[in-house]
Amino acid sequence: MTTHTQNNLQYQGPPAETYDGLVSSLPPRPLHDETDYDNAVEMLGNLIGFDLNADQEDYLVALSTFVEKYEDEHPETQWNLDHLTGLDMLRSLLKDHGMSGADLSRLLGVSRAMGPMLLRGERAITASHARVLGKHFALDPGAFIR
Repeated sequence: MTTHTQNNLQYQGPPAETYDGLVSSLPPRPLHDETDYDNAVEMLGNLIGFDLNADQEDYLVALSTFVEKYEDEHPETQWNLDHLTGLDMLRSLLKDHGMSGADLSRLLGVSRAMGPMLLRGERAITASHARVLGKHFALDPGAFIR
């Protein structure tokens, strides 16, 4: 797995179907430096927000534990998201996951035009939308309302 800057990632989904396959891509182990951390975060991006099977979910939990521990010990990894709006967060996640406004419409179960309207800021993200987005991207739904 290569190291990338956060802004240039395009998440493709889980690189393997089985726990063993994921472990062979990136073993879940304590993170010792920034490269370990960047690789683990990249892998998490390939898992979060995608439909996962039980093996993939178990791997996600294991890897997340090591990432959380590293972040707790390294304050420089903490992102200040206070300046981001819910729409900013949504746009970033869609970009990272290669999703379009039409994909957003399908995810939310709304008309095809609604997703692009949300992304342009012509319509507000509702609490119902936030719950769907929170579940899909494994985030607190409140992140999409601010």
